[in-house]
Amino acid sequence: MLIENQQDGKVSKTVPGLPDFKGSGVTKEEALEKLIQLLQERKPEIVTLEIELPQTEHPWMKFAGMHKDNPLFTEVLKYIKADRSQIDFENETK
Repeated sequence: MLIENQQDGKVSKTVPGLPDFKGSGVTKEEALEKLIQLLQERKPEIVTLEIELPQTEHPWMKFAGMHKDNPLFTEVLKYIKADRSQIDFENETK
């Protein structure tokens, strides 16, 4: 619920996404009461929808494990670890 103080000293409450549902009053409580009355007059019904999403493979999964048999992979990991350690050290000394 969006609560706004008006220039005339009143308070208004609006339900985001439903701009026609707006109550205003001298206090927050009065504005809320008017908004509740508007909602009750409309007799709304809240319904939950369950939507099944299509099962798709994560786009990065096709790359998972692609270097597992590369003889240079262990060496690359060592370089990565050294670079990360250097960055961590530089960040700690700042």
